[in-house]
Amino acid sequence: MVAAALAAALVSAAFIVPHLGFRSVTPLINSTAEEIRQFAETAPIFGWWDAHVGWGTPVAVAIAIGVVAWGPGLAQAMRWRRLTFVVWLASAAWAMSLAMIDGWQLGFAGRLTKPPEYLIEVPGVTDIPAMLRGFSGRILESQPDSWTAHVSGHPPGALLTFVWLDRIGLGGGAWAGALCVAVGSSAAMAVLVAVRALGDETLARRVAPFVVLAPTAIWIAVSADGYYAGVTAWGLALLALGATRSTWAAMAASLGAGVLLGWGIYLNYGLVLMGLPAIAVLVTARNYRPLLGAVIGALAVAAAFTASGFWWFEGYSLVQQRYWQGIAQNRPFAYWAWANLASLVCAVGLAPAAALNRVFTLSELRSRKALNLLVVACLVAVLAADLSALSKAETERIWLPFAVWLIAAPGLLPTHSHRFWLCVQAATALLLNSLILTNW
Repeated sequence: MVAAALAAALVSAAFIVPHLGFRSVTPLINSTAEEIRQFAETAPIFGWWDAHVGWGTPVAVAIAIGVVAWGPGLAQAMRWRRLTFVVWLASAAWAMSLAMIDGWQLGFAGRLTKPPEYLIEVPGVTDIPAMLRGFSGRILESQPDSWTAHVSGHPPGALLTFVWLDRIGLGGGAWAGALCVAVGSSAAMAVLVAVRALGDETLARRVAPFVVLAPTAIWIAVSADGYYAGVTAWGLALLALGATRSTWAAMAASLGAGVLLGWGIYLNYGLVLMGLPAIAVLVTARNYRPLLGAVIGALAVAAAFTASGFWWFEGYSLVQQRYWQGIAQNRPFAYWAWANLASLVCAVGLAPAAALNRVFTLSELRSRKALNLLVVACLVAVLAADLSALSKAETERIWLPFAVWLIAAPGLLPTHSHRFWLCVQAATALLLNSLILTNW
């Protein structure tokens, strides 16, 4: 309770400090009143104050009540395979119900069609090989044909995904959003698979209701970062399967893990940090043989992009320049260094904070318990991203690939407290989504 209270105090401070008149400990400097309203009105969350309800509100409330009332019991009683699919479907339903609080167009179909987003660039990609060869040349904002903010800020994998989706006849915001929800919500299933594969089915079942009823669902529906989270979560899940299976199945899973984790770093430069939880998986399993297959799979992805004309390191160097050309130069580190963490608390809820004393239990860490090591690895990755000063603001969505593992931590809490913390998680998501019109 003390840890949860401290996390709540951090969030409160992040919301209050911008209104105290400090010159440097503020979300935005050297900006007009309109720019502050546009980019920092509800800091540390990116959005605008707008108390509202929608037809998704009663659905979200019903799902929350159902998961709180019956989720823990069903998670223990269901057959394993059925449970994993139910968790995936329930997670997707929770995400969609929260999105529908904002309405179909505003909350779902129109999210990825806004000017900074990926779909704006899709019609202009008529030649995929030419796009890949010339991708880096359009990253800097000074270029006359520079990409939109999100396309320029990421490797070409994300744009390529939406171009492929359009090429098979599934163009437009609704289909792109559906992909993000389907893949992003499947991360809940991947977390369960990984925890069970690493030797603790009982804990995986205890985790199930928490990965369903998570505030992260607000940004999984429908930001592209939800898609990234699902891809990398399955990369870690396959790595866990590869580390705990034998013969050909282990090699196939390891190769698949490498391909997905390799694809992840061509979706988001920062996902090189997924190497930390990947190491945690191997340390937990006490098996490093899957590393060979994973490296081969990741190198195959890198080789394909390099042969197509995109050099990852050049793109990363140019993205850093683009980052400091934009609004990042007006976002002071003095505020965002700690407000980023408040954004993360908003995304994962207070329950993971309440579980931290059980995560950092020395005996559990020494015995290499899977969930403990995975949560610690993701926290280290988040702190590294934070201290890099390349993740200032919007971390409620940017850190989703790490957040989906943090929301499993409450499974370590005493079972008699689970319904209380599930209520806290649901209330957090509903309040945030209903009081703030989130930008993502």
